[in-house]
Amino acid sequence: MSKSLALFDFDGTVTRGDSFMRMIRYVVGWPRFLAGMAVLSPVLVAYKAKLIPNWRAKEIVLAHFFKTWRQEKFNDRCEKFARNVIPHMVRPAAIEQIKQHQEQGHKVVLVSASAENWLSCWAEEMDIDLIATRVELKEGRVTGKLEGRNCYGPEKESRIREEIDLAKYDHIYAYGDSKGDREMLAMAKTAHYRPFRNKQAG
Repeated sequence: MSKSLALFDFDGTVTRGDSFMRMIRYVVGWPRFLAGMAVLSPVLVAYKAKLIPNWRAKEIVLAHFFKTWRQEKFNDRCEKFARNVIPHMVRPAAIEQIKQHQEQGHKVVLVSASAENWLSCWAEEMDIDLIATRVELKEGRVTGKLEGRNCYGPEKESRIREEIDLAKYDHIYAYGDSKGDREMLAMAKTAHYRPFRNKQAG
């Protein structure tokens, strides 16, 4: 029996915009978010200028806002963000495509550079699997660092191959919107780049 796998990027593909900054803004509130962005502006400029890598910029931002936060507090706020904000960010056309794959019996996996902390709840509600970046915790507190590599670019392919037995699947679909999805899209027999942006429903 033929089996198919559908891989979806999250930020910018399933959603309109990036969930990382939206999560921070929601969790810490506008005043602290704006103050933090002012302090972090040199880091953001350096990232845009490609002077520091994606993963390092993410760690600096995480550390600024969340270092030493208790795990329970951080996860609770992330879950509230997932329930209250993500549903308003998603593209209806992307959700429709996920459901079409599910109706056809395909395995659907969300593969994201965003963190498990605010994606796991949403993925569970959608009944899809998740491969995402992990936030490091030590002694029950956020360190501000990533556990392992940022799930972006080549790391997306590595994590997919590590966690999924691709030999089981006759056909692989992939959906992405940026250079961070290039390797994942190259793995697919049917690849879709920015497929939902011009859909009326999305």
